[in-house]
Amino acid sequence: MTSTVADLMRRNLLDVFNEPDPGRRAAAIAETYAEDVVWHEPDRVVRGREALAQRAAELRAQSPDWVFRPDGLVSVGDDLGHLGFRYGPAGRPPVVTGMDIAHCRDGVIVELYTLVTEVAGPA
Repeated sequence: MTSTVADLMRRNLLDVFNEPDPGRRAAAIAETYAEDVVWHEPDRVVRGREALAQRAAELRAQSPDWVFRPDGLVSVGDDLGHLGFRYGPAGRPPVVTGMDIAHCRDGVIVELYTLVTEVAGPA
């Protein structure tokens, strides 16, 4: 079964970066990304599934009670997908907002860009 671009965008946000269980997250990573995926974060570039898995685990460890929430619907244009996100403590207003843009090929994400659009200041 080939995943659609929209499916991949939702899986990226919810099944990978929101998943606290390492085994389920690893399975989602294997289904969602190419082996040689390249992920562009605002402050670094991550190359390969293993490095992406390690970085996802680091993000979960930094803020274990925080969750990603979609911000709007997935936008798709050919092999590109876009999904906005909100990130912060569960049940509270987001601390960070941004978007993921992905280039997909053959049912997986081959390149992912994460852009942060707003970081809330101290209250």
